[in-house]
Amino acid sequence: MKTVQRLWKRYWGLVLIVVVLLVFFLLPLPYYIEGPGSADNLKSFVTVKHHPDKRRGKFMLTSVAEAPATPALWLYAQLNPHYDVVSAEDMTGGQDDATYNRVQKFYMRSAINEAIATAYSAAHRSYRTTYQGIYVLDIQSSSKFKHQLKVGDTITKVDGHHFNTASAYQRYISKQGVGHRVTISYRRNGKTKQATAPLVKLSTHRAGIGITLTDNVKVTTKIPVKVDPGQIGGPSAGLMFSLQIYQQLTNQNLRHGQKIAGTGTIDQNGQVGEIGGIDKKVIAAKRAGATIFFAPYVKPTKALLAVEEQGKTNYQLAKATAKKYAPNMKVVPVTSFKQAVHYLQTHSK
Repeated sequence: MKTVQRLWKRYWGLVLIVVVLLVFFLLPLPYYIEGPGSADNLKSFVTVKHHPDKRRGKFMLTSVAEAPATPALWLYAQLNPHYDVVSAEDMTGGQDDATYNRVQKFYMRSAINEAIATAYSAAHRSYRTTYQGIYVLDIQSSSKFKHQLKVGDTITKVDGHHFNTASAYQRYISKQGVGHRVTISYRRNGKTKQATAPLVKLSTHRAGIGITLTDNVKVTTKIPVKVDPGQIGGPSAGLMFSLQIYQQLTNQNLRHGQKIAGTGTIDQNGQVGEIGGIDKKVIAAKRAGATIFFAPYVKPTKALLAVEEQGKTNYQLAKATAKKYAPNMKVVPVTSFKQAVHYLQTHSK
């Protein structure tokens, strides 16, 4: 007993230090840390059969690094201007990690499909889109389907009817009235299931299932193309994927040996949309040596700026970040895929 006491007196300080260090570096906090991620060469993500990318330069996919907060990471973020502390609720919308990651992967898959369609259309190459149904992004607590549907399900029919747009499904459902029982068919893990329940009153005062949704579209092409994003999720790579695929299909020398980064969603019409964390993506691009950075452009209005990140549009924030930390990088505002291609054809030589 005396031996134990002597050892404790001798080493209690060391034990305390070890405990403090473990808490400092490992204790999970209800926050996430966001910072600059990577700027990766898209050539390693995209394969178009018989159309290799042999041109000099790089199109680069930029990302935001995310990590669960610990006291050490929280302190680091407070001291580093390129890092932010975000609540877990704001980061995941209250979803568990598995559900959040599933949604982010779907966003990425959708971005890839839209990028393929945009690039193949611009290159006048054959492709086909198939509308698969409504993808369930979230389920409201008031929904009568909350015990049957799960995030990640795809609704393919309502009362036996299949439609080709989410808005068509919404129009049909809203006509049925609150309390009306509908039967939905949905796919989960490759299997088709059914559920029946009454419709609820939405915030718009219309009848609905009570879900947050988006379109689930599949794109098939005559010239095979494969895009593997690895562990990167979210919709923001659409523009850059479309540029990489288009260059390989057409073999145009769009880059002229330059490192070109950027970000932005892409839709079925080739329009570029805003994303989050663009200031961090500018830093990632700068570290990778990019000389051009494509940023989504929207007209700044008072109402828009009131809800924008740091009170600035994507282009405004990207330009301000580059001016301060990457003065040699040109930030180019774009509203569409065609505008980005036109810029490269006329300015990057």
